[in-house]
Amino acid sequence: MNWLRKYSSQDLLFIAILSALGLAAKPIITPLIHLISAPLMIPGGSLAGGLYMMWIALAIAIVNKPGAGLLVGITQAIVMLSMGYFGNHGAISLISYTLPGLLAEFIALFFKNKGTLAFHVLAVTVSNLTGATIVTIIVMRLAAIPFLISLIAATISGIVGGIISFSMFNKLKKYKII
Repeated sequence: MNWLRKYSSQDLLFIAILSALGLAAKPIITPLIHLISAPLMIPGGSLAGGLYMMWIALAIAIVNKPGAGLLVGITQAIVMLSMGYFGNHGAISLISYTLPGLLAEFIALFFKNKGTLAFHVLAVTVSNLTGATIVTIIVMRLAAIPFLISLIAATISGIVGGIISFSMFNKLKKYKII
């Protein structure tokens, strides 16, 4: 647990809040997205995932310390499993929540300034593509064409989520919250 010492109490509070916001957004967004995705036979998580994954990029940009995005993913996975919200994914949730955070951390290595639009869009898109790939291959076992459609939806959603994340980051800075 020595690696947690590099985070201040404020850092951990931001990580906890952003983890909670990501989990709280899911039950609100999912039914609305399913209204669009179900008739088009697109996996809803791929289409909505950018709105879940934007919290990871926001945590990385706000905390600005290695591992913040991974902690968001781990926190969300543990909360989901401990509350019994397995959904269709079961224990795969540990991977589908944690791995996107890890890949967003990898993207962050290439950006000195985490407050750029490019960082937010790339981090959210890669996170969403990672989550969509895990769920599509392991849980849904889609064929090649539906899988590609899912990845296209995940990319579009990731771009939108990245733009929203970037906008939220700038608003938080403008009002001196961060």
